[in-house]
Amino acid sequence: MDAAGGNRLLTAPPTVDSGLPAVRELSPHEVFAAAGSAPRGLTSAEAVVRLAERGRNELPSAPRASLVLRFLGQFTDLFAVVLLVAAVFTLAAYLLGDPPDAGNLQLAVAIVAVVLLNAAIGFGQEYMAERTAEALRAMVPHRAGVLRDGERVEVPAAELVVGDVVVLEAGDAVSADCRVVEAHELAVNNVALTGESDPAGRTAEPVPASVPPIEARNLVWMGTTVATGAGKAVVTGTGTGTEFGRIYRLTAETAPDRSPLQRQIAGMARRVALAAFVLGALLFAVRLPLGGPIVATFVFALGVMVACVPEGLPATLSVALAIGVRRMARRQALVKKLVAVETLGSTTVICTDKTGTLTKAEMTVQQVWAAGRTHRVTGAGYAPDGSVEDPEPVLDLVRAAALCCDARLLPPSGKDGWRILGDTTEGALLTLAAKAGLDLTAEQAAAPRVGEFPFDSARKLMTTLHERDGRVRAFVKGAPMELLARCTSIRGESTMDDTARRRVLAANDAMAASGLRVLAVAVREVDDARVGQNEAESGLTLLGLVGMLDPPRPEVVEAVKACRGAGIRVVMVTGDYALTAEAIGRRVGILTAPGPPRTVTGAELDRTGDDALRDLLTRQQDVLFARVKPEHKMRVVGAFKDLGEVVAVTGDGANDAPALKRADIGVAMGASGTDVAREAAVMVLLDDSFASIAAAVRLGRSVYANIRKFLIYLFSHNLGELVPILTATFAGFPLVPINAMQILAIDLGSDVLPALALGTEPPEPGIMDAPPRKRTQRLFSAALVRRFLFLGSIQAIGATFVFFWHIHTAGIPFSEFTADNPVYREALTMTQAAIVVSQVFNAFTVRSNRLSVFRLGLLSNPALIGAQLIGVAIMCAISYAPPLQAIFHTAPLSLADWALVTAFGALVLVADEIRKALLHRRKATA
Repeated sequence: MDAAGGNRLLTAPPTVDSGLPAVRELSPHEVFAAAGSAPRGLTSAEAVVRLAERGRNELPSAPRASLVLRFLGQFTDLFAVVLLVAAVFTLAAYLLGDPPDAGNLQLAVAIVAVVLLNAAIGFGQEYMAERTAEALRAMVPHRAGVLRDGERVEVPAAELVVGDVVVLEAGDAVSADCRVVEAHELAVNNVALTGESDPAGRTAEPVPASVPPIEARNLVWMGTTVATGAGKAVVTGTGTGTEFGRIYRLTAETAPDRSPLQRQIAGMARRVALAAFVLGALLFAVRLPLGGPIVATFVFALGVMVACVPEGLPATLSVALAIGVRRMARRQALVKKLVAVETLGSTTVICTDKTGTLTKAEMTVQQVWAAGRTHRVTGAGYAPDGSVEDPEPVLDLVRAAALCCDARLLPPSGKDGWRILGDTTEGALLTLAAKAGLDLTAEQAAAPRVGEFPFDSARKLMTTLHERDGRVRAFVKGAPMELLARCTSIRGESTMDDTARRRVLAANDAMAASGLRVLAVAVREVDDARVGQNEAESGLTLLGLVGMLDPPRPEVVEAVKACRGAGIRVVMVTGDYALTAEAIGRRVGILTAPGPPRTVTGAELDRTGDDALRDLLTRQQDVLFARVKPEHKMRVVGAFKDLGEVVAVTGDGANDAPALKRADIGVAMGASGTDVAREAAVMVLLDDSFASIAAAVRLGRSVYANIRKFLIYLFSHNLGELVPILTATFAGFPLVPINAMQILAIDLGSDVLPALALGTEPPEPGIMDAPPRKRTQRLFSAALVRRFLFLGSIQAIGATFVFFWHIHTAGIPFSEFTADNPVYREALTMTQAAIVVSQVFNAFTVRSNRLSVFRLGLLSNPALIGAQLIGVAIMCAISYAPPLQAIFHTAPLSLADWALVTAFGALVLVADEIRKALLHRRKATA
């Protein structure tokens, strides 16, 4: 066993050339013997012993920097660098002062404290986000189908051991290195291992030792995927004892790309830092000729730089995104990439599957058409409770359909009722057999399977070969149109003439128009089990049709309505029959126009050029894509993107992976999706429901809106700090209206906590009534700048007025003011209080750009109320507590002073409420 876990069949170092050559030369029977296994698989007891002895089938976690290094990495943020540089210079000013100014030391310590606080919050959020992501990934575990004790079961892929017999089907991820012992049209995609994109066929036959292991056609490897067909394979290597594990150990971790939002924030940080430096240098140059001490003037310039930097932004951004991801997780949407949170808010088109996404994926057979008439079936779900109307004429059809299945019907266990292991459609057929009175175990024993041709999306058929009484029959089930084309007769009639064909098509259309999914079942007798696929699936005798209902999810109707109201176009792209898809589309509200929709089939798409497809999508709103293959889905997604749309697309199969990657938001099914689809997607729906997509879009819009809210909140008060300083400078006042220590106190007391609370704001009422934001819209847009300039200007006017009003009422000339003057200290305190109080009103104002705060509810965000109270309490402590008065150079304020600053602070709320009322009136009269 490798130190990190994992093992190989032969005791040798975990390299391909040392362990596997002997295995690939063996026959399947010899492979079982070498692995200590059998065609029935291992016993459960033996599997437990091997797992304990040899370790789990896992690769070691990607190397991470230590917690200390990750914490230190928080200090590489540009805002942190600017503040740390300011702290160093301020400390230098203290050390070089003659005598040293204790205020400079206090300022340096305060700046470092701000940086440490931001680093702690950012590190804490990243750490919690990692833990959350790991917990969520555990909710969508990778599983593998294996034979244990002769029964097919599903186990966590991490519990595979050498000797396990793995069942391989199209769409499965191969979870360990294996030797194929049974193959039916089996092909695997080795692109993850070799870079070769074309599927490679696999066989169970031995290969010579001269063939390199990586090219051996009887070996499959961890990390690859099953492209087509089916088969069985014996596990020969697990964990780091696999070829993929060897490569994994040699591969360095790749740093993740920054998301567009992170790049925009970084660009904004560069511009703010440059502006802070330029403004500080300019004011230093302006004030130096006034005759003040150089050190004091330099510290003043540093204070201006600090006033320009929104210290709380990095921490607030981290918290807002983490909250968004957690809220989506609670709504059953696992976001794997940060970019998904940003892009969801601008989604304009959702291309969705039908089965399992719009519907429950709980198939129930409701009708069987055989012997020229329709037979009703009662009961719902997978419980074999119900009956088949007049079952005798349909028994041959039901028997053939049930034998041509790989799924298993599992009886109730614990709290779980009847359930299916495998395909849901096959589960419905097995339930039908039980309702018809067939003993499936006895039928399988009487007619054992001797061969099969697995289902694939190209021919839309599945065939199994069964021997009974010395005769071999091929049972075929699949899409009605494809199977009907291969039938030459119909049970009870001699030939499949035009009249019989029309009768079958009429029965099919009647079922499909009722929203039923229809399967056709046929049979033919063949010479022996070695028959080829083409022969087995031609010259068939049609037994009849099976119509099953997959009811729409009850929550989908409202979700589709919400998407349409939000300006999001919902398009169904399904492999199902057009009439069935149309019936479901109308039930859930995707298709609303009177008359039949514009239906485009896969065959028509093959004949349609890209320009014509884009023109169709532009002209036709109610368009339905039916009978399409995964490659058609990718074309539809590409056409929408070419038109400038932001596209989300759902998928569950391995062949959906290209479309999931092509889309802006690839959405995989967590419950029913394949491993390949989940890996290709950026979002996984844990409940497979379309309603979760709509909820994620709503939350994505909310996250983006909340980020804009606290950006406005943070930058508007920076203006309130900066303008009084500029006014004093150009008015010739020798001192600053607000010092750097006060600025830092505002940023910590009045900014960080309320901004964090704004990040928890729930989605605004009507957030899904607005059209999606444009792809080109920047976070730091002109509209955002106008808004924070509007609010910040009111704060700046108020703060500047109260300072100079207090100075003016003292009747003392500017030149006679000193830092210890009681009037100046009172004016300093009033400036800080004016900004703090105005920020209280500003926080309520920015909660919505269009809705009155009184409509939202003043108390509807308790976290914001608490944060504001803390901010005001800190301000009171700075004003009235003697130790803090000494640090911040403040003085006690009177009730009249508080009334004045409150009146000016309330102007922020009043002015914005007037703006919102005018905006509402303008829209009402438009």
